[in-house]
Amino acid sequence: MRALLDDGLDELAAKTYEGFPLRMAVTAAVAALMTTLLPWQACAAFLGFQTVSESLCLLASRRQFLGFKASPALRLAQLSTVLAGAISWMTLGALLWIDGTAAGAVCATALWLSVIYFAQTHAYQSPLGFVVGGALPGAAMLVWVLFGPNPMHLPMLPVAGLLILAFGFASDGVMRTLAVRRKFEEAQLRLSESEAQYRVLADNITDVIALNDMDGRRRYLSPSIVKAMGYSVEELFATQNYTFLHPQDAAWVPQELAKLAQAGGDLTLQYRIVHKEGHAVWVETNFGLVTSADGTPQMISVSRQIDARKALETELVEARQRAEAAAAAKSDFLANMTHELRTPLNAIVGFSGILRRSPRLEPEDAHHAGLIHDASTTLLQLVNSVLDFSRLEAGAVEVEARPFDPETPVRAIAELMTEQAHAKGLTLAVETRGETAHLLGDAARIRQVLLNFLSNAIKFTAQGGVTLTLTQEPAGNDCARMRVEVADTGIGVTEQQIEHLFERFTQADASVSRQYGGTGLGLAICKRTVELMGGTIGASSVPGQGSTFWFELVLPHTDALEDEAEPEPENLDLEEPLRLLVVEDVAVNRELIMALLRPFDVAIETAENGEQAVAKVQDQAFDLVLMDVQMPVMDGLTATRAIRALDLPRLKGLPIIAMTANVLPDQVQKCLDAGMDDHLGKPIEPARLLALLSEWPGRTHEAA
Repeated sequence: MRALLDDGLDELAAKTYEGFPLRMAVTAAVAALMTTLLPWQACAAFLGFQTVSESLCLLASRRQFLGFKASPALRLAQLSTVLAGAISWMTLGALLWIDGTAAGAVCATALWLSVIYFAQTHAYQSPLGFVVGGALPGAAMLVWVLFGPNPMHLPMLPVAGLLILAFGFASDGVMRTLAVRRKFEEAQLRLSESEAQYRVLADNITDVIALNDMDGRRRYLSPSIVKAMGYSVEELFATQNYTFLHPQDAAWVPQELAKLAQAGGDLTLQYRIVHKEGHAVWVETNFGLVTSADGTPQMISVSRQIDARKALETELVEARQRAEAAAAAKSDFLANMTHELRTPLNAIVGFSGILRRSPRLEPEDAHHAGLIHDASTTLLQLVNSVLDFSRLEAGAVEVEARPFDPETPVRAIAELMTEQAHAKGLTLAVETRGETAHLLGDAARIRQVLLNFLSNAIKFTAQGGVTLTLTQEPAGNDCARMRVEVADTGIGVTEQQIEHLFERFTQADASVSRQYGGTGLGLAICKRTVELMGGTIGASSVPGQGSTFWFELVLPHTDALEDEAEPEPENLDLEEPLRLLVVEDVAVNRELIMALLRPFDVAIETAENGEQAVAKVQDQAFDLVLMDVQMPVMDGLTATRAIRALDLPRLKGLPIIAMTANVLPDQVQKCLDAGMDDHLGKPIEPARLLALLSEWPGRTHEAA
């Protein structure tokens, strides 16, 4: 209760302070008018008393007007001045009432009613002010009229009744005014609270909120701009919008915003601003159009710093570039390894193929030469698979679907490994279960997996033997399930070790590589190869008793069957001797070409590098050129371009065939782009070589 009273007194004081000028003006006017009815001395005394009272009231209410709390003594002093003023006005009305004239009675009545209304609506404007300055003086007026002197002998009943009615009307007006004012103040308070809440949000969020006119003038900036740019809000309001855009963004950002102003909608931009300290700051801003209270279009924006995001993006780009560089380095490594491994294999495969067909060999020697040839061919396939391991992981290796007899790769690999098994005193048996029918699949990759399985089985078996089992059973939809198992009586592995056997660079025991050798990559290649063909692979083992490795494939049946025997060289059907230039830096490869073509009517000239080749095609006429790619002095690609650039009519249609260990698809394409006509991969297949020698000179003659 005490707090409510104090708040009411403070409110009265603040309102009283505001109404001081108007009250003094009214007081002076009334004093001047009343000199026509009262002695001037009485009017002057009224004016003087009111001036002193109002001045004291002004001093006593200033603190509350400024929003500070007042002491009880100050509140009492201020209330006393209000009461003194009300008494002074009532006294003036009483003097007019007892004047004895009709004009005095009328003026007294009007004065009393005016004080009641004026006290609240124009002077004090508070409930307490109405009570002190209006209600109490009004009650005193009625008491005076009813019980005071009546010099004109007026009938008091109608006079008092009308005065009471007027007092009621005035009070009702005051109450309505106070009610309206109270609602207005409550609405203002809610609006202020809402505005304060929004301002708290706007002033404390990390994003920067801005409102600008369409001509770039700023209307609002949240204080977070200080942290974002280093400038104060006042400094930025003194500049036009876009002033601190980064020079590289200062042209295109305003253009985009101009398009937004014309088309409407929303827009999100990423750009840089120049911080007060001079460095660039990346921001992302959402722009939108709004309409002000007067209907003027404005642009609102919400910005946030994205330096961290940009740094992460840069890091990701750099990481991608490093990954691409690593991939390129890996590709280069694979390309180089392909070339370096295929080059010696070219001689091994080539000469073993020639040797096994030699009539001067004893049957057993010819058989051994055939095994060397088969082993080198299988080794070549294994090298290709190892070098393409990354392509297997990436799913970039395609599976060939050709007709084959499932027993053929099984028995071929078994025959290849028989001598190795017998050398260790092991037996190697092949078993088939069920009726084997021709299937459609990739026999070469099946041989690759079988070779790895049998090699491991023989390697890790000291006594006993190895059994290779082929099982084929129907699988529906005109398909068959082909299962191949390789069981040995070797050292075996534990169940926990089996879980990791098919991971790359993993072996069952660290001591295995020291005792038996190997890289631990073979089974990983097998797993990916079988899965690439849509099959499953696995193993079971008992330590000390042996292991069984298996894979299953579901392949479609086929009636056709391709001849898997290596095509023998055919006689070249040439109308005249073939003039051939062999460009090869490795002597053994040059000798291999001459050995392969010795039975045929081919005149061979050799060159050891591209520079010699360019010189020889200018001095001599050739029907075809076999061009190696990687050579010293001048490589084959450069030499081919140089030959194609020569202005000699006989060289315009000269076939140039790439003869290289570079067999990857992009490497083959580089040969064709350099101007070569075809590609012959190393190790060289004699049938492929003879086909090219028969085909390209004929094309050249037809074109001529």
